Amino acid sequence: MEKEERVLVSTLGRARLDPRTGYKMARYRFDSNSVQETPFLGLALRGICQPDRMMVLGTTGSMWDVLIEHHAEDGSLEDKRIELMEAVQKESVDAALLNAVTPLVEQRLGIPTKLVLIPYAKTLEEQVEILRILATEIKNGEQVILDVTHGFRHLPMLSLVAGHYLERVKGNKIEDIYYGALEMTSPEGETPVLKLTGLLRLMDWIEALAAYDKDGDYGVFADLLQQEGFPENRAQQLRRAAFFERTTNPAKARPVLSGVFAGIENLNTAIGSLFQPELSKRIDWFRPPHRDAWELALADAYLERRDYLRTAIYLQEAFISRKVREQKGEMNDFDTRDSARHRAKDDEHFRRLTYLRNAMAHGIRPEDRQTLAAVQDEISLRSALKEIRKQLFGK
Repeated sequence: MEKEERVLVSTLGRARLDPRTGYKMARYRFDSNSVQETPFLGLALRGICQPDRMMVLGTTGSMWDVLIEHHAEDGSLEDKRIELMEAVQKESVDAALLNAVTPLVEQRLGIPTKLVLIPYAKTLEEQVEILRILATEIKNGEQVILDVTHGFRHLPMLSLVAGHYLERVKGNKIEDIYYGALEMTSPEGETPVLKLTGLLRLMDWIEALAAYDKDGDYGVFADLLQQEGFPENRAQQLRRAAFFERTTNPAKARPVLSGVFAGIENLNTAIGSLFQPELSKRIDWFRPPHRDAWELALADAYLERRDYLRTAIYLQEAFISRKVREQKGEMNDFDTRDSARHRAKDDEHFRRLTYLRNAMAHGIRPEDRQTLAAVQDEISLRSALKEIRKQLFGK
């Protein structure tokens, strides 16, 4: 199996010159309790993370000259270094000049390194351009380590979006996001290095909730629950329950869902406890004791998601289940339900629901004008389903 390469992406800010060191030094403390003194967190991360290659992002006015001087041990490329200093002052650094001085950085770091110009991200167009640059420079499948310490204050926010973009669009894995919090420097002069990777996981949960609200597939939470320590077999049961529900088999979905619900209610991790109430609320349709109540709750949920075919199917099944229950029949027996279905056709509202369901399922032109009018546009269809629901269930 081919080893996945890892790339460290670090940002470069504007110079804050120190009369002795040329740039503000910091003593960065990592989780490992190691402390490293350096003007750029990315240099310390080079040793700690051991990436296969490194990218440094900066604007035309970033402190490229300070970065290069930090790596220049002799008089190598002196003319280019002087040219770079002048260009930084004029905010006119270009790619050709960066390419010329890159060997000095590579020689000191010991890995392939690329110095990349990015815009100032003042406008949406410039912010999107940075995402395009990252998508171009980062290879498919690479694991990415982001250092958002230096640069303008708004770049960390953009980096979070970039990380999510790279994971979802490019298939990259964001290994870690580091931030050296200079504003949190202790009285002893140590600057903590924070990991912000958990913020991407928060975005994953928000995305999963949005996906569920759109199509009702709570299987999207399975992998996220595993990341919160949920047992794999129980987390994957959500996928099984979602399959049964979405194939209109709530009788099989209910026991599977109820088997994992208690574990979801007891989520106590930082992220899990934040999203647990919303997840529980979205999958608690199985709690009522009777099948017709489950199916009616699901019909309402699918109506909210604008899934009108499933809405019609669940309204039909809820009405049949109610008739079977009232007659004290065997709820899950096919013949009993089929008999109740035939008797239900005597109800004009159930017949109209059947016509609507057939029109949506088969894509045929309805013969009766009422159904034809209902399927002409979404507003009419939605209104028709709501009215049928009210007539069949009295609310």
